[in-house]
Amino acid sequence: METYERMITGNPEYEFIGVFADQGISGYCENRPQFQRMMEKARAGEIDLIITKSISRFARNTVTVLKFARELKELGVGIFFEEQNINTLSGDGEMMLAVLASFAQEESRSMSENNKWSIRKKFERGEVMITTSRFLGYDKNEYGDLIVNRKEAEIVSLTFDLYLLNVGSSRIGELLDYLGVKTVTGTTWESGTINGMLCNEKYKGDFHLQKYYTPENKRNHTRKNNGEVQSYYISENHEPIVSPEVWEKVQEVREQRKRDRNIGQDSTMKFQNRYPLSGMLICPYCGKTLRRRQVYKKKIQWLCSTYIEKGVKACKGIRIDDAELQGLNITEQTVIEEVVKNGKKHYCYTSKADFDCGIRNSTVSAEIEDGSVLPSVNRPRRTVIKL
Repeated sequence: METYERMITGNPEYEFIGVFADQGISGYCENRPQFQRMMEKARAGEIDLIITKSISRFARNTVTVLKFARELKELGVGIFFEEQNINTLSGDGEMMLAVLASFAQEESRSMSENNKWSIRKKFERGEVMITTSRFLGYDKNEYGDLIVNRKEAEIVSLTFDLYLLNVGSSRIGELLDYLGVKTVTGTTWESGTINGMLCNEKYKGDFHLQKYYTPENKRNHTRKNNGEVQSYYISENHEPIVSPEVWEKVQEVREQRKRDRNIGQDSTMKFQNRYPLSGMLICPYCGKTLRRRQVYKKKIQWLCSTYIEKGVKACKGIRIDDAELQGLNITEQTVIEEVVKNGKKHYCYTSKADFDCGIRNSTVSAEIEDGSVLPSVNRPRRTVIKL
C-alpha cells in the first residue's frame, strides 16, 4: 500500500484518490467493502484510472473480472494490471484480460483443492479441526485438544436432562433465557441451537470428521455429508460431558418424536409437506408461517410460529380454526388478518405477494345463517408498478 501511494503521489500526472484494499477477504467474492467503495467512486466520476498489482488482486473469478472491467470501460475508467502490463482501455486489453483472468481463477481453484487435500489427509490421520468459539462446553489446550469447560458443561448437562424429562427444545431455550444463560455467541436461545446441541456426538466424547462438505463450484456453501465424500468417526476422542448412555437415550427420544409428528429426518421440506396448508398461511404481524396445533378439547387451530416459540412479547400472533379454512382454494402463500365487523370476528385473506406490495384484500369472509364462515371471494389481481 505504501509503495503504490508513493508511486502515484510521486507522479505529477496522477491525482491520488486512495488505496482500496480488503484485508482477509477472498478475491473470489464480489462483496468486498473496499472494492465496492472503489466502484462507487468510479461511478461517481472520481476515478479515471485504477492501478492494481495483478489480475488476481482485482478478482479471482473470470466472470467478475470481465463484468467490472466492462462496466468501468463504459464509464471511461481504465484498469492497469502492472504484473501483466495490461490496460483495459487498449484495443486488445479485454481479450488478454479474459485469458489471464481464467488463469487466475484456475489458480484459486487449485489452491482450494490443495487445502481440501491437506484437510482430508489430516482427517485420515485422525487429526481433528474445530474452533471452540462457537462450541459450548469445551475449550482447547496448548496442543489443540478439547478440554471440558466446567461452567459451560453444566448448561449442556442441564439441556440433556431436561430433554429426557420431556421438555421440548423451545421450552428449554425459554428456560435458559429466563435464567440469564447466554449462548456461546452471547445471544438468546433458539430451538435449532438446542437441537444442534442434543445431536452433537462430541458431548459423549466422540468426533465425527467431515459431517459437512463444500460442493464443487459452491464456495461458502456447506451441505450435510450423506456419503458424497469420505468421513471418519473417532470414538473416545476426548472427555465426555454426558455419558454415551444418556446421549443415545436422547437420540432415541428425538427419533420417536419425529415419528410421532411424521417428520422426515433429512427432508428440507419436512414441515411444509405435513399438511396441505403447511407453509401456506402467513402471520400479518411477523411474517412467519402458521403452524397446525391441537388445542383445548382437541380442537385444531393454526397459530403463528413466533407466538408458539417466543410468546406474545415477540408477536401477538394470529390464530384461526382449521374448520374456517376448509373449502378455501389456497394455492400460494396467503396472509390471514382478523377483521371485526359489526362486533363479530371475520377473516381477510390476501396473497403474500400482494400483501408485500401494500395491497390488502378489501373483502372479508361472509357470515351465513348458521354462524359459519364462507371464504371470501378473491378480487382480480391488480398490476402494481413500482415508481
